[in-house]
This record gives sequence, structure tokens and C-alpha cells, in this order.
Amino acid sequence: MSERLRSVVEQLEIRPDDRVLEIGCGHGVAATLVCERFVEGRLTAVDRSAKMIEAATRRNAVHVEAGRAEFLVATLEDLDLGERRFDKIFAVRVGLFHRNPDRAHDIVRRWLAPGGTVVARFDEPS
Repeated sequence: MSERLRSVVEQLEIRPDDRVLEIGCGHGVAATLVCERFVEGRLTAVDRSAKMIEAATRRNAVHVEAGRAEFLVATLEDLDLGERRFDKIFAVRVGLFHRNPDRAHDIVRRWLAPGGTVVARFDEPS
């Protein structure tokens, strides 16, 4: 398990009923860590790669079947979540948050619930 992802999820201080949006979910490792903290909470995770979404969905099949998680193929710029709001939004190694953090935060802010938190971390792969 990635210590980097574990650290980010711990920083989010997930509550059992949180609504969480993960941008750039990759294989779904952080999604698993988030869903394990839920009782009534729900995760929406997105990635631009259909292969990554397939892998994340397989990895988290029990959470998908229980209604705790959904995985969507989309880029951040094209993502349409309508009127949904999230208590926590996070992204790890998502290029737009590194290249143009103001734009990335402007995009996700529309989905942030009052009092919500955005955590974006970009570190170079080791």
C-alpha cells in the first residue's frame, strides 16, 4: 500500500457519512482506503483512462456493489457532476493541479459543499 496515498487519505479526515470526490483515481488504491472509512458515505472517483477505471472498479467491486463507490471515465475539464456536492475533494499527481492550480481549483470549487475541503498533492514519481 502506498504510504503517500495513505497519508493523503489520513489528511482528509474522512467521516463515516462524507461525500468524497477523487480526481485521478488510477488503480483505485486511495478509493479503497476512503471506502473502508464509510458507514453511510459515498465516493465518486474519476480518471481519464478507461483502463484505470476498469482496474479501480474491479479492485473496489465490494464497495461499488454496496453503493459506496462509483467510478467514472472523464477528464477534470469535461467532468459533469451536475448539482452534486462533496465534503472532501482530493487529487494526487493530477497534472492540471500542478500546471495550473488556480484553474483546477476553480473547476472543483463548484462541487465543494459548504465547509468542504480540497486537497491536491503533486510530487514527482520516485
